[in-house]
Amino acid sequence: MTADDDLPPENPAAALRLIDEQRATAARQFEPDPRAYYWPWGLAWLIGFGLHFLYFSPGDVPLVEMPSWLPLTTLFVLLAAAGAVSAVAGARAYGQVAGESAQRGAWYGWSWGLGFLTLFVLAGRLSDSLPPDLVGLLWSALAVGLTGILHMAGGAVWLDRTLFLLGVWITVVNLLGTIAGPGWHALVVAVAGGGGMLLAGLLGWLRRRGRQ
Repeated sequence: MTADDDLPPENPAAALRLIDEQRATAARQFEPDPRAYYWPWGLAWLIGFGLHFLYFSPGDVPLVEMPSWLPLTTLFVLLAAAGAVSAVAGARAYGQVAGESAQRGAWYGWSWGLGFLTLFVLAGRLSDSLPPDLVGLLWSALAVGLTGILHMAGGAVWLDRTLFLLGVWITVVNLLGTIAGPGWHALVVAVAGGGGMLLAGLLGWLRRRGRQ
């Protein structure tokens, strides 16, 4: 490295290219890998809700024999694991970010926590007044619906088109599954919702690679 390397480029076009390269490098450094964010949730929905459909099928007869506790336990364990993976990926990417961006991220995280706490309290109060098939639909539809809304909110906050469109997709999938009714909702969410998250992670990763 020579003293000339510290001098700014004399060509304005070269200076603009240098600025763009530095911005791209910073974006890659502080942006988590989309696969680490979307794929754990997509797999959790695909496997968890898939098992839910296989046991709590629309005809009230399990398509696959398994312990009754297995579908929901698997779903909750996979969701917890997905949350942990996403949290680690976000902490590594944004751990050194301060100021307004850090505040947005913290408030957004609190929105998820408080939103799901409210959901658990509300659904818990209503569950005793509903038949068993509608209890499962209530919990899953509210959880998936809140997930879609929070994804749209996150996309609006960070102007992330992929995140916003994924929230729209999840919301539409949830509405269609709810209209279809108990049992079918789990199948629709597993295939279309989980598959949508896997696709979003792939598209985000390819777009990230294209900027390198």
